[in-house]
Amino acid sequence: MKKSKVVVLKFGGTSLGNVERLKNAAEIITSYKRKRYQPVVVVSAMGDTTDRLLSLANKITSSPTEREVDMLVSTGEQVSSSLLTMALHRIGENAVSFTGHQVGILTDSFHTRAKIVNIETRRIKQALKQGKIVVIAGFQGITPNNDISTLGRGGSDLSAVALAYTLGACACYIYTDVEGIYTADPRIVPAASKIGQISFDEMLEMASLGAQVMQTRAVEFAKKYNIPLVVKSSLSKGEGTVIMDTKRTLEGPVVRGITLNEESAKITVCDVPDKPGVAAGIFKELAEASVNVDMIVQNVSHKRITDISFTVDKSVLSKAVEAAERLAKKIGAADILSDQDIAKVSVVGIGMKSHPGVAAKVFKALSGRKVNIEMITTSEISISCVIAKKYGKIAVRALHKEFGL
Repeated sequence: MKKSKVVVLKFGGTSLGNVERLKNAAEIITSYKRKRYQPVVVVSAMGDTTDRLLSLANKITSSPTEREVDMLVSTGEQVSSSLLTMALHRIGENAVSFTGHQVGILTDSFHTRAKIVNIETRRIKQALKQGKIVVIAGFQGITPNNDISTLGRGGSDLSAVALAYTLGACACYIYTDVEGIYTADPRIVPAASKIGQISFDEMLEMASLGAQVMQTRAVEFAKKYNIPLVVKSSLSKGEGTVIMDTKRTLEGPVVRGITLNEESAKITVCDVPDKPGVAAGIFKELAEASVNVDMIVQNVSHKRITDISFTVDKSVLSKAVEAAERLAKKIGAADILSDQDIAKVSVVGIGMKSHPGVAAKVFKALSGRKVNIEMITTSEISISCVIAKKYGKIAVRALHKEFGL
């Protein structure tokens, strides 16, 4: 941790879900002020505000423009920042709220998934110098054309980490409704254990594979600039989980956590001509349609044709199917099949790099519950399996037990 007295505190939507929780968040913030820190607070929208706003948009049109979506959903964080500032005023604190635009969070022009280009900190530093608590609407910025942009789901995490880096903060705390990072989702595995400390690599893998406590891009940013994070509950006083560059020995736990992602869909392009360049054409078409592909499996070819299966987020399934169908006509492929009734279950742990037999234990645990595996992918520190959605929670519990977590 640095010697700076600036501390970034990010509060998620559940931590701000009603008036009492807003008041509670204000009390937490003032506890840092009493310790002579300079709090910079980043807020998400209250509760399910973002989902409700998107639902309203979809009742008007099934295909709202991304620019107008950003104009709409960015209001949720503005409400949170203003109300939390009022809660701070109520208890005698000098505080001021800002939008992303007002504090100069500059992004590129990709609406609903913008990337931060720069943060102009002058106004924040000026307010801190005046002894004010700064409350910033997370998740949003401004494009070169002065249009409001948003950073994608969970983008307030990214706002907080980027501000911590730009301001040279001594720490970045992520306040949520859970006490930290767990070995599995406690709602699925009640016996799941809280992890005291976890490496950036393990957290990044868990976030990308379905753990919803931290946004993947925020963890990537923290790892790149070595910004330690602390994930803790706003509703209790536990120590939380520290995410940092750790030198933990490989003799530690082989597997650190089990994740479940039920928001993926599988697409199969059938009877693809097995010749060089065809796969490149498929995934180029998807990239041009702004579709991110996750797992990819190509069957062995025996008759100069093959099937290629891949997974995408459900939110872009229709776009991905349209792109695949366009290319299928060009290359002479047959059917395009899609399946939304899948789940991806994953085991994650740095210790896997030096311990053989992890895959065997995964397959043993799943076969013991009669769970069929449709796709498999691995990295140095994870194994992921696509299975039928109805077996998702069963698989998580079986794997958690198998690895003694």
